[in-house]
Amino acid sequence: QVQLVESGGGLVQAGGSLRLSCAASGRTGNNYAMGWFRQGPGKEREFVAAISWSGGSARYVDSVKGRFTISRGGGKNTVYLQMNSLKPEDTAVYYCALDTSGGVPVPLISGYDYWGQGTQVTVSS
Repeated sequence: QVQLVESGGGLVQAGGSLRLSCAASGRTGNNYAMGWFRQGPGKEREFVAAISWSGGSARYVDSVKGRFTISRGGGKNTVYLQMNSLKPEDTAVYYCALDTSGGVPVPLISGYDYWGQGTQVTVSS
């Protein structure tokens, strides 16, 4: 089994920054991509960012490009999401996800096998 534990959410004013972390443990194997998704109030879960096993390839949803940065650390078992210039519309529960099928980051919910419990991010105006 694989466990994903997110941390770093909270309340921040518009224009502020937060850094989310997600630590993977258990039978992760090697060569897996990781991603971040979010679900705002009354909205469907959506893709935010994903990163390859090596960290050399990343992709983002257009609405966060230039503001959010995804990276890997901790021996590649940890993924971070640095969120700058936050906007009220970024308010959501943020979920970490892991794709065991390969190292290429994909923007689809169906592409991920394991999910964290989520961490709340609230941006006040």
